[in-house]
Amino acid sequence: MASLKELKDRIGSVKSTQKITKAKQMVAAAKLRRAQAAAEAARPYAERLANVMGSLAGKVSGEGAPKLLAGTGSDQRHLLVVVNTDKGLCGGLNSNIVKEVKAKARELVAAGKQVEFYLVGKKGRAPIKRDYPERIKKHFDTSTVRNPGYEEAEAIAEELIELYENGAFDVAHLFYATFKSALVQDPTTQQIIPVPAPETAEESKAAVEYEPDEEEILAELLPRYLKTQVFGALLEIAASEQGASMTAMDNATRNAGELINKLTIQYNRSRQAAITTELIEIIAGAEAL
Repeated sequence: MASLKELKDRIGSVKSTQKITKAKQMVAAAKLRRAQAAAEAARPYAERLANVMGSLAGKVSGEGAPKLLAGTGSDQRHLLVVVNTDKGLCGGLNSNIVKEVKAKARELVAAGKQVEFYLVGKKGRAPIKRDYPERIKKHFDTSTVRNPGYEEAEAIAEELIELYENGAFDVAHLFYATFKSALVQDPTTQQIIPVPAPETAEESKAAVEYEPDEEEILAELLPRYLKTQVFGALLEIAASEQGASMTAMDNATRNAGELINKLTIQYNRSRQAAITTELIEIIAGAEAL
C-alpha cells in the first residue's frame, strides 16, 4: 500500500494536471468559435464553384477537355493526400483519419494499384511511415505556420498539379476530417484529381453562353477549384482539431477529478488507519504500565 506521503504527492500531481487540461479546454473552446465560423463560411463558395464547374464540364468532352478533368486515361497510380493536425491532445481525430487512409490503401493495393502518400501535418506521418515506409511521396510542413490558410492550400495544390503534369500519378484522393460538432468529426475521402464533374449543376439547366469558350474557362477554373478544395480541408481540420481537443480535455479534466476523489478517499482511510494504530499502541502501552 502506498504511504501517506506518496498519496499526497500523487494527489498534488493530478491536481496540477487537471489545471493544465482545464486551461487547454478553455483555449480550445475560444479557438473553436473562430475555426468553426471559417470552415462554415467557406462551404457555400466551394459548393457554388462546384456547380459552375459542373455546368462547364458538361459542355466539354473529348480532346478539348483539360487534363485535370479528362484524366490520364489510366487509374493505375494513386496518390493519397492526407491532411492531419500538427499538434496532439485531440482525442482520436488523427487516428481516425489514418485508419480511413490505411483502409483505402489496402483496398487499392489489393486491386493491384500503385499507392503513394502526400502527407500534410505531423501527426499522421509516423503510423503511415510505419506501414508504408517506401511509399511516402512528399511531406508538406504546416507546423511553422500558426494558422494554415489559402497561401498554404495554394502551394499544396500547385505542387499536386505539377506532380500530376509530370506523370507522377493518375488519381489523387484527399483525406481530412469534416467538422460536424465538438463531439463529431467525420473522416472524409474525396477524389480531387482528375476533378470529378458534379452529377448535377444548377447552371446546366439554363442556356448560358460563355466568353471565352468553355475549354479556356475550365483551364483557369479547375486549378482554382482544386485550391479551394484543399483550402476547405485545411479549414475543416482546423475546426475539427479544436473541437476534438476541447472534448478530449474536458474528458481528461473530469477523469482527473474522479481520480482525485478516489485518491483523497484512499488517503483519508490510510491516515485514519494510521491514527487508529497509534491510538491502540498508546492505549496498550498505558495498560501495560
